[in-house]
Amino acid sequence: MVLIPAASSNPVPNRIPPERLPRLCVALEATQPADLFAKAERAARDNSLLELRLDHLKTPAQALGRLRDFADSHPAAILIATCRPTRSGGKFRGSAEAECAILSKAAQAGCQWLDLSLPSAERVNANILKKLHLHANLMVSWHDFEGPRYLHGLAARFAKIPADLYKVAARARNFADNGRILRFLAETSAHLPIVAFCMGEAGLASRILAPHFGSAFTFASLAPGLATAPGQLDIASMRRIYRVETINRATRVYGVLGYPLAHSLSPLMLNAAFRRTSVNAVYVPMPTRNPNDVLSQLDALDLNGFSVTHPHKSAFLKQLDGIDPMARKIGAINTVVRSSGKLYGYNTDLAGILVPLEAQMRIAGARVLVIGAGGAARAAVFGLRERGASVTILNRTAAKAHRLAKQARAKVARRRELRKTSFDLIINATPVGQSPKPQASPLDAEEINAPLVFDFVYNPIETSLLRMARARGARVISGLEMFVIQGARQFEIWTGKPAPRDEMLHEILTYLQQPAATT
Repeated sequence: MVLIPAASSNPVPNRIPPERLPRLCVALEATQPADLFAKAERAARDNSLLELRLDHLKTPAQALGRLRDFADSHPAAILIATCRPTRSGGKFRGSAEAECAILSKAAQAGCQWLDLSLPSAERVNANILKKLHLHANLMVSWHDFEGPRYLHGLAARFAKIPADLYKVAARARNFADNGRILRFLAETSAHLPIVAFCMGEAGLASRILAPHFGSAFTFASLAPGLATAPGQLDIASMRRIYRVETINRATRVYGVLGYPLAHSLSPLMLNAAFRRTSVNAVYVPMPTRNPNDVLSQLDALDLNGFSVTHPHKSAFLKQLDGIDPMARKIGAINTVVRSSGKLYGYNTDLAGILVPLEAQMRIAGARVLVIGAGGAARAAVFGLRERGASVTILNRTAAKAHRLAKQARAKVARRRELRKTSFDLIINATPVGQSPKPQASPLDAEEINAPLVFDFVYNPIETSLLRMARARGARVISGLEMFVIQGARQFEIWTGKPAPRDEMLHEILTYLQQPAATT
């Protein structure tokens, strides 16, 4: 590892060393100065570290007067000026010298930190850099939109440019790139102050986990829809859901593996449970079509365990070192514990299914229709058969239904027969009807011939299927009950502590009752 020479003297007043900077930086951009500083006013109410993307302004120099006024009126704000050129993914079309000139004027107007792109720092005269560094703290940044390809050579390039902080942002081509950037961050942060993460939807985990691996801070947007870079979460989510400001090297890391995960509320629920019980842990989304992207980076991600959701619940059973007997029988897991480098699988869906059912009915001898043949359906079918129920399976792909029926000694239904067939219980174990398509239903009203209907979908709380079932006089069970119970059991497996179920339920209900929750 190449050691980075620190600046020997820096006359910047009230200089804040990188290790004392806030963990969250709100990134701001606008095409007009008035809009930029209106956003800065909003951000400064609850945040002290702000990045001003001057390169997004039509004329960056026009913002300097407003910048001076803002800095004077917000003495507690720590301002980072960025004028990123197009060659580094920004919008500034000037030369490296012009970038430095804008940043120098920003420093004179009150910005304590300047973000200079690495290519520009390598091009300009050393005297320009020295003068720039006299007036502000200097951060040198590298952006790679093709993925984290050149990490090993960066330390040597950085070493030639004395600065107070270094930044690396690389687009995640796949989830495995999170592990690559975080491994680089962990190794590099031992020798120099650095900020590093992956951009893009696939890189979300690295943005959240960056402080765990030694990043001085990480970025967030002012609000949803105002991201300045792909994959950037809003400040409220980073602060409230993921508690990024409390993440440290001792924080235990968990996550949810599946695809897609945009509508998963598991992070909201499990992080609330950690917060309520004062467990130093964080639970992050791990969206990937290929579970090996996660399995290959377990050490780099420092994962202690993870949830598994659609479509991976049966995908890597052979790669586990141990499986709970019932989960093995079901042939699907939704919970993994990592201990001493080994992986152990469990199925907590089963508890989420049976606990609410046993409170409503006698399972032994019941006639049950299960819609679906995926991981959750398998848990329902095998769990119900274990307790003596007669199970019939309906699935869009008949071959999968027949395969599961043969394994579980169950029957297969034909859709055209449902209007004339009655059951004691109907279970929807498919995602049909969940947000963002809540109007969909796996059955028509005339096909709902049962006194009890259980829909595993939890967003929305009352699905189209459940509304139709109520209209036909049936009792209903929302997927929210299953969701909370299976999540609580995961929490208990990972932590050994009783799960705060009431807090978990309250968190999800609060979210789902918001007007925009199902849009």
